[in-house]
Amino acid sequence: MNSFGIKNQSFSDSELGIKGPTTYWNLSPSALIEKTVTLGHGKITSSGALAVDTGKFTGRSPQDRFIVIDDITEGKVDWGNTNKEISPDHYDKLYNKVIKYMNTCEDVYVRDAYACANVNYRLNIRVVTEFPWQNLFAYNMFLRPDNQAKTDFQHDWVVYSFPGCLADAKEDGTRQENFAVLNFTKKTIIIGGTAYTGEIKKGIFSALNFLLPTEEGVFPMHCSANVGKQGDTALFFGLSGTGKTTLSTDPDRKLIGDDEHGWSKGSVFNFEGGCYAKTIDLSENREPQIYKAIRFGAMLENINFKDTDNRIVDYTNSEKTQNTRVSYPIDHIDNIVFNSRGDIPQNIFFLTCDAFGVLPPVSKLTREQAMYYFLLGYTAKIAGTEAGINEPQATFSACFGLPFLPLPPTEYAKLLGDKLDKGSTRDDKNINVWLINTGWSGGEYGKGSRIELVFTRSMIQAALNGTLEESEFVTEPFFNLSIPTSCPDVPNGMLNPRDTWPNENDYDAKAKHLQDLFAKNYEKYERFSKV
Repeated sequence: MNSFGIKNQSFSDSELGIKGPTTYWNLSPSALIEKTVTLGHGKITSSGALAVDTGKFTGRSPQDRFIVIDDITEGKVDWGNTNKEISPDHYDKLYNKVIKYMNTCEDVYVRDAYACANVNYRLNIRVVTEFPWQNLFAYNMFLRPDNQAKTDFQHDWVVYSFPGCLADAKEDGTRQENFAVLNFTKKTIIIGGTAYTGEIKKGIFSALNFLLPTEEGVFPMHCSANVGKQGDTALFFGLSGTGKTTLSTDPDRKLIGDDEHGWSKGSVFNFEGGCYAKTIDLSENREPQIYKAIRFGAMLENINFKDTDNRIVDYTNSEKTQNTRVSYPIDHIDNIVFNSRGDIPQNIFFLTCDAFGVLPPVSKLTREQAMYYFLLGYTAKIAGTEAGINEPQATFSACFGLPFLPLPPTEYAKLLGDKLDKGSTRDDKNINVWLINTGWSGGEYGKGSRIELVFTRSMIQAALNGTLEESEFVTEPFFNLSIPTSCPDVPNGMLNPRDTWPNENDYDAKAKHLQDLFAKNYEKYERFSKV
């Protein structure tokens, strides 16, 4: 057994169960990219980024995520379809299978990293992977210790990710051959049967979503965050495709992070050290900072080339998946907060892509409405994005991140309510919460048109600089939302969605339909409505 790279010399590879393979510790991005290309696992694109294919799985598999039921989790985890239980015995068998498989590999790759930019809540992570490009992903996405810190590094949690290790559903207690399992007693995550790298970051995010509320009283959030020139922090919550990464990456504001944050007493902090952005339909004009971040060190997943010889990426191509992705270190973005921390937010934005075309493009929420829409976590899938979807379909993901929430959603909503009640901004102003529709106007998908990004940016800018609050507001009848009558650089006629439809009766019918969907989904949270 050979071991190369920078590591804590007092730590033995055998403590990770490694007995046969050559172990590469904390290799540089250049070395990992070189190994990936040499192995034939990836190609260098015209921009210098590495392009890889994650195989059968091009996204997470929520139905195959498990949590070990034990003394720590039994009475706290919200067990069900989101959090599936697995017994300690089944976990031990599956863990041993992963270790046995690992030791059949010629090489393995180990990465030491941190989660949580606030050192008071920092988690030391050791990521063990089958492929070098998986290790590059871990380098990109987590916080990076310097070389001196690596020589003293001691892990809190270990993540094993071995796509070639397949479960036996009957024997191992899984649903099928792929799996991602969290064990809070052993502080270990095992991933097998899938090479989709997002399982690595979301495994740690799920762990923090359990640990931070229960042990530290910190509110963990699936959101992006940025800071203005006056030091004002803004949060952006939204499901995939709503514009969370796009809208938080603003040349006039410094980025704290694009996906996962904690809200502690007096501050907001990033969990990660990188960004994991969707690239479908990416263009330099629409998203210049993300586009320019895709250079050497970045890793593209499941893209196609429009010019194979010159390795020019076709960002419009969705033959493999709509979920094409890029990971890159956060410092690939020029305009960032280098300590990845900010003050408590002055503005919070809930983003929804309403394909029914009935929600206003911007509205201001009361505290009660903020709780309501946070628990709903609404957006809509559009026709053509998934097989069998021929018309808009409502999607609800509580707290804008249900698949990653081990605790009941109401526990996270209570944390939000507590922060809204107790938190005042640096200017002693109330925290504003806004609902932003990045979807359709003038009709549903196929009849109306997508709200232009330039208008959405103008609305958010007006909310951030305070000019939107100076507008007169009216209340629309279906959702009881407070709508501004004017907004700088936005046509007044598009602010009230009913006015944009050719036929008001058609609008009323579609709004009533969505209203009913909201009410039906919220029934399970009704007891929480007055919190």
